[in-house]
Amino acid sequence: MSESKLVIRPAQSLDREGIWRVLAPVLKAGETYALPRTWGRRQALGYWMAVEHRVFVAESPDGEIVGTFYLQDNQSGGGRHVGNAAFVASPGYGAGRQMGEFALKEAQALGYRAMQFNFVVSTNNRAIALWTRLGFRVVGTLPGAFNHPERGYVDALVMWKELLPSEQRAPDAA
Repeated sequence: MSESKLVIRPAQSLDREGIWRVLAPVLKAGETYALPRTWGRRQALGYWMAVEHRVFVAESPDGEIVGTFYLQDNQSGGGRHVGNAAFVASPGYGAGRQMGEFALKEAQALGYRAMQFNFVVSTNNRAIALWTRLGFRVVGTLPGAFNHPERGYVDALVMWKELLPSEQRAPDAA
């Protein structure tokens, strides 16, 4: 499998099986998401495709779903201007990077002023490297917050990226 240009589009109901094929091995491994490893298809898809999530898929040139992500408000009320997202990608397609770039543009188009990832597992080196390359920085560490199935309690990181150009920032945001 080589990295090629993927089609990234909003998910449809018919995509559920393809999304499950991408999600299932990640959830079962239990190494990167604070979701129950015991979840089956119904629970996982119910969570991933929740009403508050704007769900997208990445398709290979042959139409196979090789990644998925969702965008949502990080918080409600006064925190709605900050976006949040979650990503899962099959290896070998470059889907993580392409979805990340797409999600940042989409988040900005939706009016989010920043993107925050609340819980990046510190042992997820590929994700941390990707988000750093895309301009995120670690703004907090949650000591021992994730119970890794092999490594025990490891840290989780809070990562942040401002999305607005400096001239559009609020006056108190230096």
